[in-house]
Amino acid sequence: MAQVVRLAAVDKTYAVRTRAGRVRRRRREVRAVSDVSFTIESGEMVGYVGPNGAGKSTTIKMITGILTPSAGRIEVLGLTPTVDRRRLTRRIGVVFGQRSQLWWDLPLIDSFELLHHVYRTERARHDANLAAFTERLDLGGFLDVPVRQLSLGQRMRGELTAALLHDPALVVLDEPTIGLDVVSKYAVREFLSETNRERGTTVLLTTHDLDDVEHLCRRMLIIDRGRVLLDGAVDRFKAEHGNDRTLVVDLESAAEPLPLRTGQVLRTDGPRQWIRFDRRRTSAAAVIAEVTAAGAVRDLAIEEPDIEELIRRIYASRTEGSPGDGVGL
Repeated sequence: MAQVVRLAAVDKTYAVRTRAGRVRRRRREVRAVSDVSFTIESGEMVGYVGPNGAGKSTTIKMITGILTPSAGRIEVLGLTPTVDRRRLTRRIGVVFGQRSQLWWDLPLIDSFELLHHVYRTERARHDANLAAFTERLDLGGFLDVPVRQLSLGQRMRGELTAALLHDPALVVLDEPTIGLDVVSKYAVREFLSETNRERGTTVLLTTHDLDDVEHLCRRMLIIDRGRVLLDGAVDRFKAEHGNDRTLVVDLESAAEPLPLRTGQVLRTDGPRQWIRFDRRRTSAAAVIAEVTAAGAVRDLAIEEPDIEELIRRIYASRTEGSPGDGVGL
């Protein structure tokens, strides 16, 4: 399988000047990205996650040629982004959640027509793609509406169409679902999943919404303080770091926390109790058996830990320890 993105020991530092007196300024260097290395293969959908200031957006800007790395090497589709930026632009699509590539005062359809000329795509292919995306993203009702009058969800669907009309081999998405309602998020996720599956488009997704990663990506990269902290399969990450599970029990009536050997009651709310147990040491069946023996149960459910909580635990353990190299899964 061909490599679409390759970063090798990439650094990015910024010079920042701070006040050191009434007149003097002190210059210091801030390292936004430090020794980042990873590859993305053709057809992958990869989630790139981390807290604010971790280095996600800086990495994306270097991959797309907006920023030049201070050290290391970046190749995208066999090109050096900052050197071959014009050629690269024709082969990638980019969506920034808080920036637009659409013309604000023009009807949406006119933005698509302008992009046809910008990318110099074949007319037949452009029309076929536009028809397909219009149907999948339900654009028909607002193609003639000026972009400034569209809702956030409508505009994001337009942004995705604009990024994909020229059949890019790689799509880079920076917070594509930020601010969207549940229905719009679902539509965006389904569209991206279909595009990856049917067209083989490689997707690099940065997001704070870890549901996006769980729904779309098999692989995730976690970055913290400019360094790759973890790189591996989403399912394996959850399996190795998500050993705590929660049994939510509804008793027939309110009761004191159940005395259990197989788990620990985290909290109670009337007849409902939340019981945490480690699946490495005991099974859900054993916990349920002990719970039903201890009290009359009306209903119960098992909650798996979400990725956000698991990442929070990794950050916490990293803060307590010393920063080390990235962890592979």
